[in-house]
Amino acid sequence: MKRALPNLADQAWLQNAGLQKLLHAIQSAGGEARVVGGAVRNALLGIATNDIDIATTLAPDGILRMCKQNGFQGVETGLSHGTVTVIVSHQPFEVTTLRRDIATDGRHAAVAFTNDWREDALRRDFTINALYCGVDGNILDFTNSYADILTRKVRFVGSPAKRIKEDHLRILRFFRFHAQYGRGLPDAEGLAACARARRSIKKLSLERITQEILKLLSAPKPSVTLKLMAHHEVLKAVLPHSVEWRCIDRLPKDPLLRLFALAKHPTDLDAVLRLSNAQKDRLFALAQVSPLTVALTEKERRQILYAIGPIAFRDAAMLGHAKSRARIDDAKWLQLIDLPNQWQRPIFPITGSDLKEIGIAPGPKMGAILRTLEDWWIASDFTETRAALLQRATM
Repeated sequence: MKRALPNLADQAWLQNAGLQKLLHAIQSAGGEARVVGGAVRNALLGIATNDIDIATTLAPDGILRMCKQNGFQGVETGLSHGTVTVIVSHQPFEVTTLRRDIATDGRHAAVAFTNDWREDALRRDFTINALYCGVDGNILDFTNSYADILTRKVRFVGSPAKRIKEDHLRILRFFRFHAQYGRGLPDAEGLAACARARRSIKKLSLERITQEILKLLSAPKPSVTLKLMAHHEVLKAVLPHSVEWRCIDRLPKDPLLRLFALAKHPTDLDAVLRLSNAQKDRLFALAQVSPLTVALTEKERRQILYAIGPIAFRDAAMLGHAKSRARIDDAKWLQLIDLPNQWQRPIFPITGSDLKEIGIAPGPKMGAILRTLEDWWIASDFTETRAALLQRATM
């Protein structure tokens, strides 16, 4: 028996003044408008909502006219696909005209606009993303989505093979949504279709692949899904991977740190993913140091922290903790991880100018003396004074 749909009128995001103003403005302009996708899904799952997307029967030019008439800012973020970002009281809302796909190649789609809500729902990826909520809180459900919400089942709308052929990224999205929202075994038909089409992942841009993998790694416990992807050879189509499943789940929800644990060759990730320079630098720095251990003395900990910096130290400590058999709340490990917050790296008190003042000429010899003095200073646990170091420099 089909369950009665709840009403979302009491949701704080639906009562938002800017959203209400926008929905009523679209109605006044002769269109229908409803919140669609993630906000509705998350409300039904009891999950906090950040972004609010709106579907409307207004054509893109009608959306822009409505913006001018109401003093909203309209940004043409994806006009060919019917999307306008509307800014109301400094809050952005993505407003998209109802549409149907008329041509797809697995990466891009040509669309035609429509005023048929069912037609728009049937072109969406998963049923849990195909729910619409009106200004009154009433929900439209054309794909039996609420039943999948209740069982936390990630299921393609219609034919999984057809949905994947329209956009190959949906292979990775299937696993990402299962990791984030699913429960129990994944939908068998969807899983089989993703496994069959796994080679299509190579046709996607590295940027899109990277975005999905990092989102998947942000799930509370992604290892079950990652193992599933590995078993069906989907993960291999993304990157050479390790089998550090237990370690990944024990790490904090830091997708880059989990990526380091997942990758078989972390320093080679740039060949298969598109990472920012800051992300690559962080991974490279972590690759230069072994996972830390609580067996280190206090002095050794400070020396390592001084050498590699707080970010790499904390990463290496968290990785060491995750690989260990210690409890997640083990006090000794938490103390090690927190050292960068408790001990500020000191600044080496000697410069080349100091050495020049005592008669040492710039050049290779000065550089060698500076390095030797710094080694002495570190070996003293950073206690040797500037005066004592300068005295050593003249010996």
